Amino acid sequence: MEETSLRRRREDEKSTHSTEPKTTSLQKEVGLLSGICIIVGTIIGSGIFISPKSVLANTESVGPCLIIWAACGILATLGALCFAELGTMITKSGGEYPYLMEAFGPIPAYLFSWTSLIVMKPSSFAIICLSFSEYVCAAFYSGCKPPAVVVKLLAAAAILFITTVNALSVRLGSYVQNVFTAAKMVIVAIIIISGLVFLAQGNVKNFQNSFEGTQTSVGAISLAFYNGLWAYDGWNQLNYITEELRNPYRNLPMAIVIGIPLVTVCYILMNIAYFTVMTPTELLQSQAVAVTFGDRVLYPASWVVPLFVAFSTIGAANGTCFTAGRLIYVAGREGHMLKVLSYISVKRLTPAPALIFYGIIATIYIIPGDINSLVNYFSFAAWLFYGMTILGLVVMRFTRKDLERPIKVPLFIPIIVILVSLFLILAPIISEPAWEYLYCVLFILSGLIFYFLFVYYKFGWAQRISRPVTKHLQMLMEVVPPEKDPE
Repeated sequence: MEETSLRRRREDEKSTHSTEPKTTSLQKEVGLLSGICIIVGTIIGSGIFISPKSVLANTESVGPCLIIWAACGILATLGALCFAELGTMITKSGGEYPYLMEAFGPIPAYLFSWTSLIVMKPSSFAIICLSFSEYVCAAFYSGCKPPAVVVKLLAAAAILFITTVNALSVRLGSYVQNVFTAAKMVIVAIIIISGLVFLAQGNVKNFQNSFEGTQTSVGAISLAFYNGLWAYDGWNQLNYITEELRNPYRNLPMAIVIGIPLVTVCYILMNIAYFTVMTPTELLQSQAVAVTFGDRVLYPASWVVPLFVAFSTIGAANGTCFTAGRLIYVAGREGHMLKVLSYISVKRLTPAPALIFYGIIATIYIIPGDINSLVNYFSFAAWLFYGMTILGLVVMRFTRKDLERPIKVPLFIPIIVILVSLFLILAPIISEPAWEYLYCVLFILSGLIFYFLFVYYKFGWAQRISRPVTKHLQMLMEVVPPEKDPE
């Protein structure tokens, strides 16, 4: 008996000290409230404080401007409901990536990850942090433009802080998201309540003849939608963390149905509030709509507005980082990025390498500073992939009938979203052709070069280079490979 016991103990010790890498998985730490906060907190960022001016500039009147804001909310809700079916049918993190993989195979999925990871998501993260930095710096450089170096350094510090928080703990990242979401809802409530008070006092002159002078060209409408949908960007973010969502079959659709309509109502009421104190001309001339509103309504406490707008942007940046890191993690797990990016921290149970990679790329985008025009053109790419993903939902209704669908949306909903996506992709090109759209398409297709060189053929020399790098980083960061992909 003693000999048997000793043998077993030695076997246990041998297995404990085995050179085989341990595996682990992400933990289900996100509940319904945190899910709603991620949706609301990620959507409400800098967009509602910047986009009203651009939407009005393209519609040229108040009535269509408010209609565009409502239509964008409806479109975001319909798109999110389609993603709810996809998210409960394919319960993998990574948003569009696993859905494109399942529907169309590895090449479209790789092109999406390539475009998202290198440009769309890190540049969006950088711009949100730059917006945060500009609002904070404005308080210390009253009456003059803050130095670009100061703005960029503060933005880089914000990226470092957010990346560190999310790499340390899923729960800590969710807690930060909840706190900043609550803070941004304070400023949203202040603007809405102030606007309703002014409206009740009879300030309705800006709503009279609200359709006069409306711009009805296809190009103007599509650009107004682009700017409005930029403010709603983030409606699909919960699908990036499906594996960490408790009871996703219930909480994913519930968070969507509660979160996005709540944002839509807030956006419409905030625009109404803006128009109660500013004429369309004054709104177009304003450098910062919310700040102008605060100066007119809340003086001498108008400093509250830029402070809470800063909270709003940092909360949106946190939500973006929280979810985008999971896309990199899933792409690494599928072999479409460096394998180490799919590793999980042993102590923290977070995709730390993916988050750090994401933070580094976002910091690089801060260096040139003004990349707003680039992001506008890549919103074209975003809707290209949104439409393709929802087309995949329709395709899988016929090709993957065996998959369980706890949520099944009526077929007309994905068809509507696909048609709107086509409109958003083609309308700007047809009405105002620009080389930038061609450059965007060429950049997406350039991902095929890397796919065939490093993923499809898997050249031995590339693996010989990456293997010691992966091993060194694994030891340095105390990370281990994930478990087998969840089915």
